[in-house]
Amino acid sequence: MNLPTIALFGAGGKMGARLARNLKNSAYTVRHVEVSEVGQKRLKDELGISCVDVATALDGAHAVILAVPDTVIGKIAASISPMLKPGTMVITLDAAAPFAGHLPDRKDLVYFVTHPCHPSIFNNAPSEEARLDRFGGLAAPQSIVNSLMQGPQENYAIGEAIAKTIYAPILRSYAMTVEQMALLEPGLSETVVATLLAVMRDGMDEVVRRGVPKEAARDFLLGHMNILAAVIFEEIPGQFSDACNKAIEFGKPRLMRDDWRGIFEPAEIADSIQRIT
Repeated sequence: MNLPTIALFGAGGKMGARLARNLKNSAYTVRHVEVSEVGQKRLKDELGISCVDVATALDGAHAVILAVPDTVIGKIAASISPMLKPGTMVITLDAAAPFAGHLPDRKDLVYFVTHPCHPSIFNNAPSEEARLDRFGGLAAPQSIVNSLMQGPQENYAIGEAIAKTIYAPILRSYAMTVEQMALLEPGLSETVVATLLAVMRDGMDEVVRRGVPKEAARDFLLGHMNILAAVIFEEIPGQFSDACNKAIEFGKPRLMRDDWRGIFEPAEIADSIQRIT
């Protein structure tokens, strides 16, 4: 089978430009759609890519990537749906809009969802370029999660191959359901991790307010985060001191509600996604 022709919507945006860069170096035929003049200029100046109109992009396209904000995925998907031939694969880069039911009710389309894990904080890549690639998709290996939400199973390999291209270099690729992807984001990555990191920053600011020099507090926090995370997530063998374990035993109920795991309940995930979309 020949490689699919891809229509990339939002090609000049922050995420779309990353995808356009990786697709430019691939064997795929790509048609770029970008409504903003700033995004069009970025593509032209940085990648030498010219954009086309929607009709031209979709004519004969086998796959459509919606690299656009969650809040407009439903609107854009609905507007292009009448122009999509049966069997066309629609790819979203986040589970929120598909989970919320914002994709058109067309059983003859293929819906594929893919999302990057981003490079691990334990990124020991040999090159400085890879170590400084925090987001991924440039030089640092990262894993990805994927879901064939709708369509024949043989389409999974097609979607995964596109995902591996747009997020390259790839470490590992995981297949799961859209519901499981929603547990990971917004559940785990944003509601838990981003919130707790924001609390850590608040804690740092508080000790600075109480007289600790800011750079000292930052170095102390990030250094301890490094070793503590390495032990907790089994990156290295080790165990905490009795004092540290007692601090955790006291700290969890002081900082966390007893029912905090309820954020992973389906209704809570749905509410979170509703707020996002």
